[in-house]
Amino acid sequence: MKKNSFLFLTAIAFASCNSGTATNDAMNDSSASTASATTMNYPYTIDHPDYWNMGSNENTMVALSALKAFENGDVPGSVKYFGDSVQLQFDAMDTTLSNDALKTMFTNLRNGYKSMDVKMGDWESVISKDKTEEWVTVWYRQKWEDVKGNKDSSDYINDLKLKDGKIVR
Repeated sequence: MKKNSFLFLTAIAFASCNSGTATNDAMNDSSASTASATTMNYPYTIDHPDYWNMGSNENTMVALSALKAFENGDVPGSVKYFGDSVQLQFDAMDTTLSNDALKTMFTNLRNGYKSMDVKMGDWESVISKDKTEEWVTVWYRQKWEDVKGNKDSSDYINDLKLKDGKIVR
């Protein structure tokens, strides 16, 4: 595994895009009603199939702002978007850190880079139908040069759980 992992977890991607127009919102509401009226016989089962609605643009802004600050080397600016306690999940890592410990971790990670560039592919904000969970998923390619002059890149999918406008997982 490459040491260059940014934050968050890599997991489930959510489908569809939100253009933010009233016409498309009305169309999405209509499509959602039709889609939920049709019962799908998926080849896999989960506890809550088709459980998500479009989430808020504000949550998307929080997620993107945290990543942009990290990309620019502004670790304090990045961690201000995180809660007092944050659960992190990576390959071989599942832990909960305080915001201060997260800042230390991000500082150590970012200090390993000479430069970094993020090319955003897409994002999606969703909220559970019962309004108990809000997530933002971002898809992007990260290119970097480490402090030794080595250049590389990797594609990422980050799922970020938000609560009260802060990233908590």
